[in-house]
Amino acid sequence: MTSMPRTSKGFRLHIGIFGRRNVGKSSLLNALTRQNVSIVSDTAGTTTDPVEKPMELLPIGPVLFIDTAGVDDDGALGELRIEKTRQILSRTALGIIVTDGVVFGPFETGLLAALRANDVPVLVAFNKDDEGTFSVDAAATLSAQNIPWVRTSASSGAGIEDLRRAIIDTAPSDWMGGYPIIADLIAPGDTVVLVIPIDKEAPKGRLILPQVQTMRECLDADAHCVVVKDNGLAAALDGLKRPPSLVVTDSQAF
Repeated sequence: MTSMPRTSKGFRLHIGIFGRRNVGKSSLLNALTRQNVSIVSDTAGTTTDPVEKPMELLPIGPVLFIDTAGVDDDGALGELRIEKTRQILSRTALGIIVTDGVVFGPFETGLLAALRANDVPVLVAFNKDDEGTFSVDAAATLSAQNIPWVRTSASSGAGIEDLRRAIIDTAPSDWMGGYPIIADLIAPGDTVVLVIPIDKEAPKGRLILPQVQTMRECLDADAHCVVVKDNGLAAALDGLKRPPSLVVTDSQAF
């Protein structure tokens, strides 16, 4: 499998789950998210299109797990599935290669090479550990290359917490803590006014994630956060004893 060009990973850390058919990729995703996100079956090739699941994974923050079709799929339809999997490689910021422990051969080494060629951190999950399929030789080879690996059983739940910790430990360092929105602009004791328009484009009954994160950054910085709608800004400013250190708004309210 050839390497893919890097592209923007967006706001969430994209975690791609790769491997042969029927090694338990979808079962692992379900175990990690504690939800039935992907359809699970003993029939090889059940996952035909990438399945995405956004969630919060602390302390990383927002992540997007992407379950892919098996890289060893065959036939014309299989080629289409494999091509979609290759496209996911270009979006991946952290790769999980899943194997049932019996084989770690050309498909797995090809995935490993493609991810490492793009400077993508990667770890290996030896799944179906309850079936006694763990490959000591493959694990030793990975350890010699400083590639982290864990033993898991999606069916019993064994090793899932180890896998979760390995993901956190392997995540790119610039994702741990994320990129600041305003944290580098404020200091303890500052007053920050957040102007949030509430109109037909705003999500009903909730705030969007960047707005919530901005409030959290204010709290973490021991700053004072005042949240107002655009039509309440003047009154809020008049009510302050001193001008705010920062006002955050958008082009519409501005």
